[in-house]
Amino acid sequence: MEFTGFPVAAFDFYDDLEVDNTKSYWAAHKSVYEEAVLAPMKALTAALEPEFARDGQSVKIFRPYRDVRFAKDKTPYKTHQGAFVASGPATGWYVEIAPRGMRVGAGFYEASGPRLTAVREAVADDKTGPALKRTLTKLEKAGFEITGQQLKTTPRGYDAGHPRIDLLRHKTLTAGKSYGFADFIHTAELLEHVREDWRALKPLVSWLERAFARAD
Repeated sequence: MEFTGFPVAAFDFYDDLEVDNTKSYWAAHKSVYEEAVLAPMKALTAALEPEFARDGQSVKIFRPYRDVRFAKDKTPYKTHQGAFVASGPATGWYVEIAPRGMRVGAGFYEASGPRLTAVREAVADDKTGPALKRTLTKLEKAGFEITGQQLKTTPRGYDAGHPRIDLLRHKTLTAGKSYGFADFIHTAELLEHVREDWRALKPLVSWLERAFARAD
């Protein structure tokens, strides 16, 4: 299937799902989800996978169902559809459609103890740490927002006065950009926007890959 954009019906579907997050709504509109959301997302990621996915990695289109076993909120369905093109363990590129429009990003979303330690060592290193800082500064100037889970305290073994203490506190690190409801998201042109932004994020992903390699 050739990617031609996400139709307006995809956003209408999620607008309504936020209001009526029930099995009866889902059953009545499942075909809209499959045709207006899932099929275009598969086509978009299939077009991007050859350039961005590493050998042995694959596209992950997240399930629409929420895991409510331990959640206070028992609504059964996610009100967004995300997809992840992996370049390594929990590292790679992301795209999402939601009621507030579309967004793209990249980074690492989870790290085991040894991998997180490796990232922090690379941040603290006087060569690789400044290189990451320069990459993130460039991305911010290009319109990306730098986010991620952070410790409120100083990581064990590091000085609170470290020049990159803000980065050392990160448990996850991502750079993202919102497209909102730009007209191009409804057209095939969206593919090139995502491709261009993911290419801009390659220095961040490559830096993370090199950092994680220290733990492997």
